[in-house]
Amino acid sequence: MPQSPGMERHFDPVTLRLFVAVCEERNIARAAEREAIVPSAVSKRIAAIEHDIGAPLLVRGRRGIEPTAAGEALLRQARELLGAMERMHAELSDFATGVHGSVRVVASVSVLAERLPDDIGAFLKRYQSVRVSLDERVSSDIVRSVREGAADLGVLWDAADLRGLQSVPYRRDYLCVAVHPAHPLASHERVRFEQTLDHAAIGVAPGGMMETMLRRQAALAGRTIAYRIQVSSLDAACRIVAAGLGLAVMPREAIAPDASAAGLVLVPLADAWAERRFVVCMREEASLPATARLLVEHLGAQA
Repeated sequence: MPQSPGMERHFDPVTLRLFVAVCEERNIARAAEREAIVPSAVSKRIAAIEHDIGAPLLVRGRRGIEPTAAGEALLRQARELLGAMERMHAELSDFATGVHGSVRVVASVSVLAERLPDDIGAFLKRYQSVRVSLDERVSSDIVRSVREGAADLGVLWDAADLRGLQSVPYRRDYLCVAVHPAHPLASHERVRFEQTLDHAAIGVAPGGMMETMLRRQAALAGRTIAYRIQVSSLDAACRIVAAGLGLAVMPREAIAPDASAAGLVLVPLADAWAERRFVVCMREEASLPATARLLVEHLGAQA
C-alpha cells in the first residue's frame, strides 16, 4: 500500500532523532534541550507522525513519557536508520578528505588503559589511509552503541550481555588488590576477594561492570561492600590507596605503571573470576565495512 504524502513528509531524520531523544529522556522538555529546539516543535512533529499512522506513539507512565507498542517499533527502526545514515556520512566524508575508510570503536575504561591504543596504533601504521575513532564508554553503552549501529566495533569484558551480537576473543587481564605497603594484606602472595571485605575499600568507576561484579561476589559470600571513597578513574584510586585510605580491586595490567610509581603492592586475587577476558563485538562481521573487518582480524590476532 503506498504511503500517504503526509507520512513521506514527516518521516525525516530530524523528526526521528527528536523521537529517539524523547524516548531516551522520557521528557519532551529535556529532549528539546538536548536537541537545541523548542519543546512545542518536538510535540508538533511527534503529533504529525501519530496523525499519519493513526496510532499513539507515546504515553505517560510512572517514570515519565514511555513509548507504546507502536512507539517501540518506531524507536527500534529509527535507531537503525539513523545509525546507517551516520555510517554513510562518515564514509563519504572520508573520501572527501582523502581517507579511504573509517572505523568507529567504543571501548571500556580498562581496555583503553591497557593495550588497545597500542594495538590500534600498530594497525594504523600498517593501514595509513584508514581512520579509527575511539571513544570511552561503560559496558552497557558499548553494547547499545554497537546494537544500534552508532559504532562499528565494541571492545569490552565478555561478562557483558552480548546477546544478538557476534564477538571475537581479544586480550585478557587479571584483577588484583592494590594496597599500601603497610597494609595487613601487603605480605600475602594471593588473597581471596572475601578476605578484602574485612578492610576499608575504595570503589572505582561506580555503576560500572567491575563494581557490579564485586558487589555480586560479596553478596554470594553473604557480605556487603562499604566503600570509604568512590572515584571514577584508576589513577585517582591509586593515589588514594597510596595515601593509606583503603584498598582497591583493579586490573593489574592497567595500573601497574601508576602502582609502581606510587610504591603500591599489587596482590593477585585467587578467585577464578579474577581473570577477565575481553572481546571485540559487532552486529554481523559479514556486514562490516572492509576496513572494520581488517581491524577485527588485527585485534583478534592479539588474543
